[in-house]
Amino acid sequence: MKRLGKLTTTDLSAWVQLAKIQAKQGQVADRIPQLALANPSWFAVHICCKSGKTIRFGDIDCVFPLMSVIKTFSLLYLLEHFGAETVFGWVGVQPSDAPFNSLEQLIADRGYPRNPMINSGAITLADKLPGKDASQRTLLFCQWLNQLAGCQLSLNEVMLASVRLTRSTINEAIANYLAKIGHLENLEIALDTYEQICCLSGRVEDLALLGKLLACENGCLSSQNRRIVNAVMLTCGLYEASAEFAVRIGLPMKSGIGGGLVAIVPGEGAIACYSPVLDNIGNPVGAIAFVEALAQELQLSVFG
Repeated sequence: MKRLGKLTTTDLSAWVQLAKIQAKQGQVADRIPQLALANPSWFAVHICCKSGKTIRFGDIDCVFPLMSVIKTFSLLYLLEHFGAETVFGWVGVQPSDAPFNSLEQLIADRGYPRNPMINSGAITLADKLPGKDASQRTLLFCQWLNQLAGCQLSLNEVMLASVRLTRSTINEAIANYLAKIGHLENLEIALDTYEQICCLSGRVEDLALLGKLLACENGCLSSQNRRIVNAVMLTCGLYEASAEFAVRIGLPMKSGIGGGLVAIVPGEGAIACYSPVLDNIGNPVGAIAFVEALAQELQLSVFG
């Protein structure tokens, strides 16, 4: 049986074609004008293996915003800075069966965000990032990731302007509710930080390098924190479809409406995909189809 490190670009080619066919069932995100400009046919994959080997295929020079994929790494960042007990005083680890931007869910849970992968949890954690204002918080966080992973993320100012122009009224309502019950220290800084970190952008290689931080021991991160983040990704990373894909694929994964997807193969490496076409939940259709085909062929599920 082939494992991740034995793959070739020829192997990837067939799975990418399959994924592109699947992707025709979805559509590119259009709420943010700048995201709507993405070409639906773009597809890129980059695999980083523990050995240092990399395999890549497709439109690997495309630069895209991480959007919700960044939630995984803001959780990791805060765990490293403040510890699990403090962080899980702010947010929970319960999966949600409501959409990622559900205000109703937050109200039903009395203002305690279910998990860090939905918007209420991510806005709460954005409020806790170190730094005096949103720009400094984003810069410090971006520098930390780039230094640790060897990637080259940067803030996409054009994307940020587009996000600000069409600021989500639902996110504003979520932030207002969180502030009203005392979960946010500064509502405006929290929202601004959240929007900025979601606009951190890079190529599919950068996302794979970030994923490798979670896949392999590296001496820079606590093993316990890596395990926690992987577990939360597995149960919450694909929104209300997380349980379905835990069964079908069995890997910790996180998606974003920018089309990015990262899948962690613990002890082996990370698979990053870029495919801007989304399903109705907000997950990239082609990227998930690709990872599912790969995981089944190589029997990558963490459940053996």
